[in-house]
Amino acid sequence: MPSMKAIKRRIASVGNTKQIMKAMNLVAASRLQKDKEYLKAVRPLLTETKRIIGGVGYTEATAENLFVKKREVKNAAFVVITSDRGLCGGYNVNIAKEALAVIGKVKNEKIIAVGVKGRDFFRRRKKNIISQYIGASDANFYEDAQQIGKMLVSMYRSGEIDEVYVAHTKFESMLSHVPTVDRILPIVSDTDELREHSGAEMNYEPDVNTFLEQAIPMYINAFLYGAMVESAVCEQASRMMSMDAATNNAAEIIEDLTLEYNRRRQGAITQEINEIVSGANALS
Repeated sequence: MPSMKAIKRRIASVGNTKQIMKAMNLVAASRLQKDKEYLKAVRPLLTETKRIIGGVGYTEATAENLFVKKREVKNAAFVVITSDRGLCGGYNVNIAKEALAVIGKVKNEKIIAVGVKGRDFFRRRKKNIISQYIGASDANFYEDAQQIGKMLVSMYRSGEIDEVYVAHTKFESMLSHVPTVDRILPIVSDTDELREHSGAEMNYEPDVNTFLEQAIPMYINAFLYGAMVESAVCEQASRMMSMDAATNNAAEIIEDLTLEYNRRRQGAITQEINEIVSGANALS
C-alpha cells in the first residue's frame, strides 16, 4: 500500500501530465482551425477538377488513352498519408490497416509513405516502400504533392505501375473521420462509369487526348494536395479529442488520489488522537 508521501508525489506527477495534455489540446485546436480553413479553400478546386475529368466522354478517341485504358495490373502504387507524430487516437492505425487490406490484393506494391507512422507501419511488415516524405507541414503540402504527382505520372507513363491508389482520411465531422483508399489512375475503368459520362457535351482544343495529357497531372496534384490537407484536419481533430479525453482522465485520477490521500491523512490524525487519549488515560 503506497504511503501518503508516494500518493502526494503521484498527484503532482499526474497534475503535470494533465497540464501538458491540456496544452497539447489547445495547440491541436488552434492548428485544426487553420487546417479547416485550408480544406474549405481547396475543396471547391478539387470538386471542380473531378467534375471536369469525370466529364471526359468515353469515345473511340479516349478508349486507348494512356490514362483511361485499363491495363493488366502487375504493379500498383500506393500513396499512404499518415502523421509524423502519435497521440492522435486511432487515426494512423485506421488508415494504415485500410491501405494494407487493399495492398494485400495486388501482386506487387510500391508504397510512397507520407508520414513517419505509415512508413514505420509498412516497414515492420516488410512492404516495398519506394519513397517517403517526412516532416510535411501546411507550408509544403502542395510542393510535396507536386513531387509525388510527377513521380506517379512518370512511373505510369513508363509502365512501371499500372494503377495508383491514395490512402487518406476523409473529414466528415469532428467525430467522424473515414479512412479511404481511392484509385486515381486509370481515371475511369468501370463500364457503368464510362457510360455515365459518355453523353457529356464538351469541346476540347486541340483534341481530347491533348487535354488529358495536360489535365491529368494537374488533377493528380490537386487530388494529392486535397488528401494531405483533409488528412491533416483529421489528424488534428483526432489529437484534440485524444488530449481532451486524456485531460479528463487525469482529472479523475487526481480526484481519486486526493480522496485516498485525505482518507489516509484523516486516519493518521485519528490514530494520533487515540494515542494521545490512551496516554492521558494511562497517566490518570
